[in-house]
Amino acid sequence: MNTEKVISRDNDYILHTYARSPVALVAGEGMVARDAEGRQYLDFTSGIGVNSLGYCHPAWVRAVAGQAAALQHTSNLYYTEPCGALAQALCARTGLDAVFFGNSGAEANEGAIKCARKYSVDTYGPARNKVITLVNSFHGRTLATLTATGQDVFHHDFGPFPANFDYVPAGNFAALERAADADTCAVMLELVQGEGGVVALDADYVARVAAFCREKDILLIVDEVQTGVGRTGRFLACEHFGLKPDIVTLAKGLGGGLPIGAVVMSQKVAAHMGPGSHGSTFGGNPVCCAGALAVLDTMDEAFLAQVRERAAQLRAGLAALPHVQQVSGLGLMVGIELADGIKAAEVRAACEREGLLVLTAKTRLRLLPPLILTADDVAAALATLRRVLENTRS
Repeated sequence: MNTEKVISRDNDYILHTYARSPVALVAGEGMVARDAEGRQYLDFTSGIGVNSLGYCHPAWVRAVAGQAAALQHTSNLYYTEPCGALAQALCARTGLDAVFFGNSGAEANEGAIKCARKYSVDTYGPARNKVITLVNSFHGRTLATLTATGQDVFHHDFGPFPANFDYVPAGNFAALERAADADTCAVMLELVQGEGGVVALDADYVARVAAFCREKDILLIVDEVQTGVGRTGRFLACEHFGLKPDIVTLAKGLGGGLPIGAVVMSQKVAAHMGPGSHGSTFGGNPVCCAGALAVLDTMDEAFLAQVRERAAQLRAGLAALPHVQQVSGLGLMVGIELADGIKAAEVRAACEREGLLVLTAKTRLRLLPPLILTADDVAAALATLRRVLENTRS
């Protein structure tokens, strides 16, 4: 089918909840995707941070195909080897103690909220269940994670919402201190607010929040759905901040292209989650876990050092482009604030026409390239962006 036919069928039968680009992708390899007419695109989106090893990485393909040919699903009534192996690997990489697997970042964040409330209610009584998040945050689109999201634009039309969530401005420790009353069980934050414009939190602020939470026995949940699994040049963004939270959530890049989410927690929290306290039919699916293990096996220190090197090259190059006012984010999670009235959405569309796929977040361009990118890939993307920006008028 050509692009026109693919789009026409999609419009006829798929719920119209996405503002799609007029591109129908059919194949990909490494950093490059190909559309139905054979046109190639250098992909600096990685499926919104999902294809951490790019398209069809050979080790990932072997792992997924081999597991699919052996055992595709069993449910959590039985044990499988990939599930336990992945959990062990994640505990080793994060320094935490136990894992719950789900299917997405929203499901991981929903699980984290449940775990935090269970610990706090068991320990302090049923009233202690409030969760504080940050203004401009994004934690998912289920009702609880939508409520946790600190952006009013996402809240229209879907109430009533679950109770006992509160929001404080990022960086304002005094506001958090005021909001954290006797009923507060957890503070949930992103170290880089992705959908909020790719804005990193201040390290001193994060340290004060962590110390405050320890003092009050308020659980600290860090949403690493987008920042985790090497995206910032460390396995967790927490490592840049010297932070060890009680709960970390992962998804996106963990599966390398397959749906998986993980709630990784300390033993203090895990001890309160017994049989029947949570569940997910597809959680820990052996094929998804096999893909995730291939991702983790690839991400040794040499790999992460290359991520940091490419991130430095990309950020320096972006800062030198015309109309670029600021480069934000961390590692290969990049936000670009444009000057001179230039609209990010228009630049994104122009890049697409030039064979470069990029994203937007609020008023900024957003780049989330696969972590396998080379120096030549960075140079090619920068050349396209320069050409587009030089020909863009406010």
